[in-house]
Amino acid sequence: MTKQFHDNILSHTALDQLFNEARTYNGWLDKPVSEQQIRAIYDLAKMGATSANMQPGRFVWVTSQDQKEKLAKLASDGNKDKIRAAPVTVIIGYDIDFHEELPWLFPHTDAKSWFEGDEEGRKEGAFRNSALQGAYLMLAARATGLDCGPMSGVDLDGLTKEFFADQPKVKADWVCSIGYGDKSTIFERSPRPDFGKFNTIV
Repeated sequence: MTKQFHDNILSHTALDQLFNEARTYNGWLDKPVSEQQIRAIYDLAKMGATSANMQPGRFVWVTSQDQKEKLAKLASDGNKDKIRAAPVTVIIGYDIDFHEELPWLFPHTDAKSWFEGDEEGRKEGAFRNSALQGAYLMLAARATGLDCGPMSGVDLDGLTKEFFADQPKVKADWVCSIGYGDKSTIFERSPRPDFGKFNTIV
């Protein structure tokens, strides 16, 4: 380990909070998450890198009980109660027309022209980079002392129609509940592969 790497690495406590001890929660303590906390999560997550700073992620933070119920009805049976109990569940979507925002998001060059006339290419870029943003969002939530419960067991077409109806080029991708996790609801840690299993250095 180089001295520079050693000097800059986060503490063991921080690494445990973000990665080593972080878990996927299936239940939640009865503690609210404020709008201030939600905004703090986004303000961290938006700093994560995306291609040409395209920022294609679009997020709906579901906090009210009636909106939770709408979301729960579009989730698989195993996820309905998780959504109802969570203080907030964020819907992660992606905007296929992200390029319309590039003149101010990436002012260094005419990046908008790179994507005009290529909707399939925009879909690929938006899908990949919004997934990155969702991962940044989870790390941001953990960094601010909260827990996460990511889920893909949802009706994506239904979510898109219900929560992104006013944004015709936005598609829902997955959801993540956020709050103070109930430790009694986590599973035993699943195996994680050693470096040699799925890595190659060439």
